[in-house]
Amino acid sequence: MNFVQNVAIGQYVPGDSFVHRLDPRSKLLFVVFFALLVFLANNPLTYAILLLFLAIAVAASQIPASFLVNGLKPVWFILLFTVLLHLLMTKGGTVLFRWGWLSIEEEGVRQAIYVSLRLGLLVLGGSLLTLTTSPIDLTDGMERLFSPLKRVGVPVHEIALMLSIALRFIPTLLEETDKIMKAQMARGADLETGHMLKRAKNIIPVVIPLFISAFRRAEELALAMEARGYRGGEGRTRLRQLAFSWRDGVLAGLAVVMVLLLGWWRS
Repeated sequence: MNFVQNVAIGQYVPGDSFVHRLDPRSKLLFVVFFALLVFLANNPLTYAILLLFLAIAVAASQIPASFLVNGLKPVWFILLFTVLLHLLMTKGGTVLFRWGWLSIEEEGVRQAIYVSLRLGLLVLGGSLLTLTTSPIDLTDGMERLFSPLKRVGVPVHEIALMLSIALRFIPTLLEETDKIMKAQMARGADLETGHMLKRAKNIIPVVIPLFISAFRRAEELALAMEARGYRGGEGRTRLRQLAFSWRDGVLAGLAVVMVLLLGWWRS
């Protein structure tokens, strides 16, 4: 099983599409704005608007839709658990199915669909951000957005750098996990059969080398940054200066249109 192919968050796909060329600050702000809209949606029409915009954004990014869909695989279990929980626990409306004390009602089906859509939209929106934004641009965008906090002593540059490194380490650690699992299985380790307790016990030979590898990579990264004279954000110059363009204006216009449509159909 290749974990890297199944996780889109944290990976970057170079390109020259409309979405790639947006200012990283605009994309960061819009992802937060999109997440708020996801939680405000409350009926099929509002969710259809969000899905339509996401489909347009994916088409404009030139990222294969199958790549984003594969990125949902790690959260399939959470999605399934959430759907089952709402189907069995949320009551209201017409009873659609009953078997003993178990019953599935209309409100449970509605909430199961809405909650799973929300989680899927949030994951896809975050994945699209990292797939179309390089690590350097992402760090610069976060630092510029949070720069007013410097006045109260918040280490904005360090926080932005840590968030960016943590995000980019996701595919690296998953790739390392895949290699360790294959190496252990080649030595005769059984990681895929048996009951849950046995699987949890068998995963220990994978977890310990993974932690050691993660600490080793962190130490190597720290040494490399020190060797290159990294001393924080003070006095740091940038090769690329961030600047808003007409593309960001188009994105802002689409955001206004989405608010108007959701406000209209939500009521």
